[in-house]
Amino acid sequence: MKPYLIYLCVIALISLITFVIYIVDKIKAIKDKWRIPEKTLITFSFLGGALGGYLAMFISRHKIKKWYFHICNFFALIVHITIGILVYMYC
Repeated sequence: MKPYLIYLCVIALISLITFVIYIVDKIKAIKDKWRIPEKTLITFSFLGGALGGYLAMFISRHKIKKWYFHICNFFALIVHITIGILVYMYC
């Protein structure tokens, strides 16, 4: 299997997991239950789930008022796209 396809599959899987984590946190926020720490949400975004995190933010309207979530997810998304392009070009 080509390295860029492996990278794409890993990013897609982590993005899906991140999306679910953001949605679960939103549901817990609505029900006033124990929440997922913000550090965990941001970590998952940096580890490859920036696209899923960003989509979940806007779909569920969760964490959209916190500027650092926008910056972290946007920066991580740019990094993931850049890495994907480099893997595609050089592998």
